[in-house]
Amino acid sequence: MRIEPRKPSLFAATLVAGALSLSLPAAAQDDWCKSKYGPDDEIGAANLLTPELALDAAKLIKTGKTYRLGTETNAKSPAYGPRSWALAINQPSQVGGIGLGHTHTNYNDDIYMGYVGTGSQIDGLGHIGVDNVYYNCNKNSEFVKADGLTKMGIEKLPPIVTRGVLLDMTDYYGKNPLDAGTAFNRKEIDEQAKKQGVEIRKGDVVLFYTGWLSLVGKDDKRYIEGEPGLGKDGALYLASKEVVAVGADTWGLEAIPFEDGVGVFEIHQILIPRNGIYILENMNTEELVKDKGWEFMFVLGASRMTGGVQAIVNPIAIR
Repeated sequence: MRIEPRKPSLFAATLVAGALSLSLPAAAQDDWCKSKYGPDDEIGAANLLTPELALDAAKLIKTGKTYRLGTETNAKSPAYGPRSWALAINQPSQVGGIGLGHTHTNYNDDIYMGYVGTGSQIDGLGHIGVDNVYYNCNKNSEFVKADGLTKMGIEKLPPIVTRGVLLDMTDYYGKNPLDAGTAFNRKEIDEQAKKQGVEIRKGDVVLFYTGWLSLVGKDDKRYIEGEPGLGKDGALYLASKEVVAVGADTWGLEAIPFEDGVGVFEIHQILIPRNGIYILENMNTEELVKDKGWEFMFVLGASRMTGGVQAIVNPIAIR
């Protein structure tokens, strides 16, 4: 993916304003970053996952229909700068198309070059910090190395098999897609959940549909310069509900421009370093919305790249 240099945008202005308005977090305090699962914990809210949750999620399967929640990722996928993406296909030891051995075996290999944080992804616990302090009080200087994280690498994430809940926020606001900067919080979350006849429970994966992915390939500039999304009060509310992960059909989950008084990617801070909750971005939930699939079995197995910060994912919803 290539992002061309742009003139200062509303999003850039928002970043500056957010940086100016954000008071320095109390990273020196001892309590905010500690994990309730102990000093050695590296998986955060994934500790909530149990065989019982998986069995309960399986009971939601009535039709057997499966849904791919991941999007296609390619060189044209818009992404938060400076992230880019490219793919190269080669045929090792087959110059000129010469096959191997008397059976003339041919094979293709692929090389991915680019940022993992492109397309549908899960943010691991080593992705976001507060004043250089990360989940469970891990300091940047102690675990972030150029060749990989020595703690909280994406390889530590266990399989996520649990109940998934999808809230259609375009239905709530009566607009598709929602406007950039539209922030949904506890009130909107509760009211839409009630309207759809679902509740958010401990151990859930909660997804939001905003219609924002429909802009990809049609208006990439608008797509990447802002987005509707989760507000601060909504993030605090979901954290209090003890969910495992929160995601949306947007590139950054939270409302951009940021809400008044909310710091730069502060929703990321609330979820990841403060509560160990994972973030799912660019989740393709359009088909689930069409089928009114408001609750389902959610299955995700992230690629186990040692020391990785994020993972490109294609979670599966099963109804």
